[in-house]
Amino acid sequence: MNTQFKKGVLELLVLVIVEKQDRYGYELVEAVSNIVDVNEGTIYPILKRLTNEGYFETYLEESKEGPVRKYYHITVGGKEHEKKLLKEWLTFSNSVNDFIKRSEEK
Repeated sequence: MNTQFKKGVLELLVLVIVEKQDRYGYELVEAVSNIVDVNEGTIYPILKRLTNEGYFETYLEESKEGPVRKYYHITVGGKEHEKKLLKEWLTFSNSVNDFIKRSEEK
């Protein structure tokens, strides 16, 4: 997938995934990777920024398989931000898809 396409949608994907269920970092990387090919170095800066901006809160939880895990929980502000981005994405992607369809018809 084109790197620029991917960059534009990663924040939205992270918000949507965490909105459905609290996730820890590596688990979130795996969930995003099921949609687009990414590595840990791409997702963790997004998580840090979203937390710093108040869209996520974090908490620690013991793990049965290893060290304590930091979980990300979406805040009310994060849910509002997610809705805004989702609306923008749908408008943008619909416009692009409509343009492509019209171009193919000519």
